[in-house]
Amino acid sequence: MCAARKGCWGRRQRALLCCVLVAAWEAAWGQLRYSVPEELPKGSFVGDVAKDLALQPATLRDRGARIMDRGRTRYFSLHANSGHLVTAERLDREQLCRLMEPCVLHCEVIVEGEMKVYRIEVEITDINDNAPSFRNAEIELTVNEMAGPGSRFPLSKVRDPDVGVNSLQSYELSGDEHFSLSVQVGADGEKRPELVLAKALDREEAAFHELVLRASDGGEPARTGTARIRVSVLDANDNAPVFSQAVYAVRVPEDVPVGSTLLTLTATDADEGLNGDVKYSLKTATDVASEAFHLDPETGSIMLLRSLDFEEDDSYHLEVQAKDGGGLSDTATVSISVTDVNDNAPELTVSSALSEISEDAPSGTVVALLHVQDRDSGANGEVRCSLVGDVPFRLRSSVGSYYSVVTARELDREEVSEYNVTVWASDGGSPSLRSSAVLALRVLDVNDNAPVFAEARYSARLPENNAEGALVLTVRAWDADWGQNARVRYRLAEGRVRGAPLSSYVSVQAETGALYALRSFDYEEVREVGLWVRAEDGGAPALSSNVSVRLLIVDENDNAPQVLYPPMAAAAAASGAGWTGVELAPRSAEPGALVAKVVAVDADAGQNAWLSYELAKATEPGLFRVGLHSGEVRTARSPLARDAPRHSLVVVVKDQGRPALSATATLTVVLAESVAELLSELGSAAAPAEPGGSLTRWLVLAVAAVSCLFVAFLLLLLALRLRRWRRSQLLPPASGALRGVPASHFVGIDGVRAFLHSYSHEVSLTADSRKSQRRWAADSCCNTLPARPAPDKAAQLLGEDAAGARGAPPDALPGMLVF
Repeated sequence: MCAARKGCWGRRQRALLCCVLVAAWEAAWGQLRYSVPEELPKGSFVGDVAKDLALQPATLRDRGARIMDRGRTRYFSLHANSGHLVTAERLDREQLCRLMEPCVLHCEVIVEGEMKVYRIEVEITDINDNAPSFRNAEIELTVNEMAGPGSRFPLSKVRDPDVGVNSLQSYELSGDEHFSLSVQVGADGEKRPELVLAKALDREEAAFHELVLRASDGGEPARTGTARIRVSVLDANDNAPVFSQAVYAVRVPEDVPVGSTLLTLTATDADEGLNGDVKYSLKTATDVASEAFHLDPETGSIMLLRSLDFEEDDSYHLEVQAKDGGGLSDTATVSISVTDVNDNAPELTVSSALSEISEDAPSGTVVALLHVQDRDSGANGEVRCSLVGDVPFRLRSSVGSYYSVVTARELDREEVSEYNVTVWASDGGSPSLRSSAVLALRVLDVNDNAPVFAEARYSARLPENNAEGALVLTVRAWDADWGQNARVRYRLAEGRVRGAPLSSYVSVQAETGALYALRSFDYEEVREVGLWVRAEDGGAPALSSNVSVRLLIVDENDNAPQVLYPPMAAAAAASGAGWTGVELAPRSAEPGALVAKVVAVDADAGQNAWLSYELAKATEPGLFRVGLHSGEVRTARSPLARDAPRHSLVVVVKDQGRPALSATATLTVVLAESVAELLSELGSAAAPAEPGGSLTRWLVLAVAAVSCLFVAFLLLLLALRLRRWRRSQLLPPASGALRGVPASHFVGIDGVRAFLHSYSHEVSLTADSRKSQRRWAADSCCNTLPARPAPDKAAQLLGEDAAGARGAPPDALPGMLVF
């Protein structure tokens, strides 16, 4: 029992696993199916593609989801924001599928970011939007009066484009007792109405009979169509035409020329005269068939009116009637089958393609997604795709009619930088038709090649005492990559020469590889220099290679020391330098502060190249000192205020040879706190006799005159105040003030203070008389002041702080005299 249960449970697990795999297969290949009724307005909802594919709407939007368009009418569109599939236009099932059932439309959704295609099938269900309609609303029938009861007269079929229950369901006849209605159901399920003679006719009694035929479908609500039948009673005609065969079938290729006769119908009538004259007519034919074929009423031949297309319609069905002059007739069915001809080349569409690919892309990288289809059928519609030429790509079949072009191996941009991949699509027809598509693909460079020097090693000979910056040699390296990856830059490898960094002796130009000597070489010091030059490309990460360079120094004889800095006066004048050798020393410098450095070299070797520095001459002895071996000019003490701003120093450089050779260097040191002050001092020194000095003298005299007037006026105000005080002591209290004049309008301590404020001014002077300026206070012209402040604010005569005399607010000042 347990084993049986375990077996049962195992089968259930396997069944569940199969279901999961089927669901995963459908999700992977994107098979979706929806059903919507026809006649929906444009923009109607069809299905939630994002939900059914288990994708977020943002994923569809970011990865470029869209409906594939291959030149056909687009019936659906995809909302990128919501992922909903909606109708792009009104759908008419009868127009799209005619009588086909079911009516299914196909579309593909491609997600470019994932290179995936999802197929969607949408079934268009029928609604009862078409009423049954007769080909002719007025039907004319002729019936011989000799026709016996039970005679049948076929009527034209009703056309109802709807299907299923919405199509034609029943017929109803009304109007006359001589006729009844019989409905025959054919093998194809079509209902063909026939008029049955129920009672013998008598032309002398009634020459015409009026009938109404009504056709109804099964829709809700039902739709109906009516036709009026007029039956004319003829005299006796006892022989009806008879077709040679009830069904005519013919097969014609779709490329048959227009105007060709496809077949000829034959109907015979045993009667003579008018009753034996047979005329042919189309009794029943679709609109397409009536436009494509023409039936000759006299000969019965069917001729082609327009070109046939197997892909549009592969068969046509006609119902032909042969009627004699007496009104008797016979019907036959004509079936025309169209055979396929290889007249359509394969349609090759590039659905998605890359324009660039990195050369290090792994094998199997998808570079293009192609769709191929052929409208022909059978072998004519079988398509084979292939790539032209020996290219590192291959075709891989994808879902449905899609092919992927993938890389067959890793690419090499240095070998081939661009590809024009031609894809051929050939069908299986005879002769075969084919079409092509060209994919232009550019290979992006990857930094996979290091620079390569032109030579395995370099060497050069350089005479000693060479000029600074002399070109020694040029190294060259090439990189097979492209762009930034091939941009080669050169630099020196780390190294030292006689204890000094190699970079202080030679340098290499980063762009050209030119090797320069940064200093003059001395054979007695350096006889050979070995170095490595590295060539590095601009890739990330960068690749590099090294080359050995051997530099041999050739001996020459030179002796005298050379001062490199400061440059000689003659050289400075020749170069046009305005202030060569001028150094700045702040007045706040501490003893031992570095002011300048005299640099000198001696081309000799050994003791003759040992240099010493000493201060030979100075404007202010004891202020500066020079390092014996360093040549550094430093302050010996802190600068004093009495020290002149400009100093001239003469430094003697001596070697240790016998006899000793020397050179001198002259430095100009300016004591200044800033570059602006330095430039001002240098400018004043350059133009000592500037005429602007007289302006400064006149300005000083003017300021002195104004100051004297101000002091005199102040003394006058004090005298007036003293006089007023003495008079107030002599006069009675009632006469202490003039009638009508407030006491505050007279000059007092407050008046003096107001005067000081109203006539305050500022004078600023600079060392350069051209920059002197005089600025009067904005309120110096006023002749009144606001009212005296409150008594608790005591006024002082001359004790106001600087703010009161330099622009204190007007409301803080007492009243003043009116002059």
